[in-house]
Amino acid sequence: MAAHRKLIRRTALVVTAGAAALVLSACGGGHDMSSMGSDPSPSASASAKTGDHNDQDISFAEEMIQHHRQAVEMADLAADRASSQEVKDLATKIKGAQDPEIETMSGWLTSWGEEVPADMSGMEGHDMGDMSSDMPGMMSSEDMDMLEKASGAEFDKMFLEMMVEHHEGAITMAKTEKANGEYGPAVKLADDVITAQTVEIEQMNKMLGKS
Repeated sequence: MAAHRKLIRRTALVVTAGAAALVLSACGGGHDMSSMGSDPSPSASASAKTGDHNDQDISFAEEMIQHHRQAVEMADLAADRASSQEVKDLATKIKGAQDPEIETMSGWLTSWGEEVPADMSGMEGHDMGDMSSDMPGMMSSEDMDMLEKASGAEFDKMFLEMMVEHHEGAITMAKTEKANGEYGPAVKLADDVITAQTVEIEQMNKMLGKS
């Protein structure tokens, strides 16, 4: 009889241990399922944040692309029209800085599902005039024609005066982006534009003082 009671007790302990194991397993499984279910949330949230931008960011990219394109067009004219090596070097520097920025901003617009503005550099007539009225510092088609026809010291002076005005317009646009933009890289680019072009304006004003 004592042996029989021991057998029953041992069996009960085994069953109890087994049941406890099942409960722990079920709890563990439930915990794993919960953590798996919550995994996509942080990554989805992070993905959304990387694309945060507003209408100001879009306008900044669209307009600054066109603004930069005209500056590059002006810089291209310096290669065979400028008489001053200093003006030629400055033009090369401007082109070298703004071409990559055009590519960067075009990439932003594409990633946002927006169209990259058509390249109107070199276009004649009212199209360039319309752009100049919309964006500060933009040269009219007449201005660009005058610059293209100039050469030597006359070109140097005209180029510097126009580029100072052009840079001042870019800085105005960049300040608006810094104040109202949401997309971090765009705000950073605006800050870079302000810094670099302020220095170049000072340099060009000194160059104009020498002439």
